[in-house]
Amino acid sequence: MEIFWFIPTHGDGRYLGTEHAARPADFAYMRQIAQAADELGYQGVLIPTGRSCEDAWIAASSLISATQKLKFLVAVRPGLMSPAVAARMALTFDRISEGRLLINVVAGGDPVELAGDGLFLDHDSRYSLTDEFLDAWRLFMRGEKVDYAGDYIRIKGGQLAYTPVQKPYPPLYFGGSSKAGQRVAGKHADVYLTWGEPPEQVKAKVEQVRKLAREQGRSVRFGIRLHIIARETEQAAWQAAEDLIRYVDEESIRAAQNIFARFDSEGQRRMASLHHGKRDGLTVSPNLWAGVGLVRGGAGTALVGNPQQIAERIEEYKQAGIDSFILSGYPHLEECYRVAELLFPLLRVSTGKSGGKAAYVSPFGELANRNNTAAHAETAGSDSLDGK
Repeated sequence: MEIFWFIPTHGDGRYLGTEHAARPADFAYMRQIAQAADELGYQGVLIPTGRSCEDAWIAASSLISATQKLKFLVAVRPGLMSPAVAARMALTFDRISEGRLLINVVAGGDPVELAGDGLFLDHDSRYSLTDEFLDAWRLFMRGEKVDYAGDYIRIKGGQLAYTPVQKPYPPLYFGGSSKAGQRVAGKHADVYLTWGEPPEQVKAKVEQVRKLAREQGRSVRFGIRLHIIARETEQAAWQAAEDLIRYVDEESIRAAQNIFARFDSEGQRRMASLHHGKRDGLTVSPNLWAGVGLVRGGAGTALVGNPQQIAERIEEYKQAGIDSFILSGYPHLEECYRVAELLFPLLRVSTGKSGGKAAYVSPFGELANRNNTAAHAETAGSDSLDGK
């Protein structure tokens, strides 16, 4: 099982839909999250893409030297990048990071944003373009000389000077819930991604994309994008979920849903159908809560519960065919730790660490080893001003 975390390059906070307790996505904060994920044992991080985010490639590149093992899932954008330029960027990143790049293929789902970036194709045409883009991109990454003539892409005599560390190229992660998107995924994806729908819906997607891949003589793995609200008790977890949308009012819900309604993304439509823009009925499957999607586009569901409940739900997704879990929580630094501490032992995720057992050290120098019934006292000085 792969467990990834998320770097919020668009900003972070304790609450959704408000500036209250919000945090800017500056480099120091992104680095903190990346280093925490690296140290805690997450295999990788997703770097988001879009006009509300810092540039994904520059953000990810800045974090290579700040981490050791962490992989970076970074988007290529067919229609906004040429296959040759995208391949050169991926090749360089893969070499500098010594094989720590994963590719997130994003065709886009917001026609308004895409028009602002200069792309004016309709939904299915974008996926046809994506198909051609990936045909050419894979040829470049394999070190071949590229002559390509399609309906959208034309290349004559293209070639890269180097080859990637990962052979034949960094793995391709691909999301797309429409028929057009799933066809492209079946042909090209190494890992097909879905947002957090109920397990039975996810299983149906897995079976469909697996069938399409078999028709291409291929096999594909599957991943899911979810938020996590884990607490030591179920009651505390649901209270944290309610707290997350404490400042979300009906006006902000309407404004967000009006924006999402312009999307031509089937995945976004499926997310919206889970809550219909209403606060009641947000629990759409056991421990699966759609409250995030009231004001957040893209992944709009969270697993909510105590560690045992969330581990059981993750096991259900595993049984449906999912083996890559891309998780997040608000705020992302604290929740990165919380998810690792509460869930990793139940999911048998290895942190790769070695050394002594954890111990509690008081500010006054007293150390209580959890494996020793006797309390040990250290004689280090107090930080109290009067010492009494």
